[in-house]
Amino acid sequence: MRADDDPAKTDFSPPTASEPHQQLLASLGRGGALTPERTRRVFVNRHLRMDHIEVIGFDMDYTLALYNQPRLEALSAACTLDKMIVRRGYPEALRELPYDSRLAIRGLVVDRDRGNVVKMDRYGYVGRAYHGTRALSRVERRKLYREQLLRILPSHYAWIDTLFALPEAVLFAQVVDFFDADPTFAALAADKKSARYSQLWADIRESIDEAHRDETIKRVIKADMGSYIVNDPDLPATLHRFRSAGKRLFLLTNSGLDYTQAVMSYLLDKRLPGYSSWRSYFDVIVVDAKKPSFFTEQSPLLALDSDGKVRGELGGHEPPSRGRLCQGGNVQALDRLLGLRGDRVLYIGDHIYGDMYRAKRASVWRTAMIIQELEDELLQQRLVEEQLQRLEVLERTRHRVEAELRYEQLLGQRLRSMAQDDPQLHIVSEESREKTLEQAQ
Repeated sequence: MRADDDPAKTDFSPPTASEPHQQLLASLGRGGALTPERTRRVFVNRHLRMDHIEVIGFDMDYTLALYNQPRLEALSAACTLDKMIVRRGYPEALRELPYDSRLAIRGLVVDRDRGNVVKMDRYGYVGRAYHGTRALSRVERRKLYREQLLRILPSHYAWIDTLFALPEAVLFAQVVDFFDADPTFAALAADKKSARYSQLWADIRESIDEAHRDETIKRVIKADMGSYIVNDPDLPATLHRFRSAGKRLFLLTNSGLDYTQAVMSYLLDKRLPGYSSWRSYFDVIVVDAKKPSFFTEQSPLLALDSDGKVRGELGGHEPPSRGRLCQGGNVQALDRLLGLRGDRVLYIGDHIYGDMYRAKRASVWRTAMIIQELEDELLQQRLVEEQLQRLEVLERTRHRVEAELRYEQLLGQRLRSMAQDDPQLHIVSEESREKTLEQAQ
């Protein structure tokens, strides 16, 4: 709304059924409903004109391919513990730890040296903290995180900022409990315990990375896709609608061709007529992209054949071909291959640093982020929506009463100051003033 618009004259009435977008919604089987469910909406913090977007790119994991999170986390934890026990000498008893996916969410910070997992706000204030799985008291939190300046250095702290990282935080907390219950460990000096906690975190990180690198986790997923990947029936139709609207599509993933082929075939093959395979949905497919270095370095963009063999480096002048397979590369090389300006690209991913932050720093791509947990958060919010609205009303009332009280206090101070300066000035109470007025009447 412009500054000179009159809100009183603005028409907020719903559009009639004869309007074009209403007809479109009805034709799509939406029954003409204009407002989608809150959990199905797109939330924006900046205007985006989709008619200016020519190319839409997607990450694969947690973007096009959504996982059964509890099952995937349990699998990742089991594979990680196996690496720790077999290759790093951790006790066999760790296999018996009951994995609990409820112990971690994105946004946590691991205090490597103290064996703690903490939740802090944007200002660095630690609102909750756990040593292992034991909640620290307010006094303990204050002593550790408020009596001295908190510096979040990678050598001492680690962010849990992806869904893939949740098993790391859960395992760290559970193994800290396991260590603390050992009398031998409990007898160690504080610096020795700190070193063991820090080494534990390093071993968990190395083990889970190894389980991803050597395909330990991916082999299990490929053998039982239905148990680990959510089969979204709307995905093929959504990609088709983008293409029907004239958009070109690309896939940009860190996964190798073999795993990408397995996952995308499961999600897209033989779903819609006119698409011979999953590759037909995309103009360009980039595997082994090595994000975030894809956005910061200048690795060559290599052409692959259908068997995954390298055919040579792409120079950016190749004729367009649907389903083109590529490997590695960088954002500038992909822009040249697509043959357009970066601000005509909308890239959709799930990693706030590897996808969103790096893409915005290194290019002018427009970005959108998939936040899988947001749907459940919105559902939970709906359950307490009435109470939240009531709290908001009470909060506004409190602010208003406090403001009025401050005004009255300030007015009283000024009147007392005036009375001290002029002894002839008499200050009467509101009750006395009302009695005087009654008598005068």
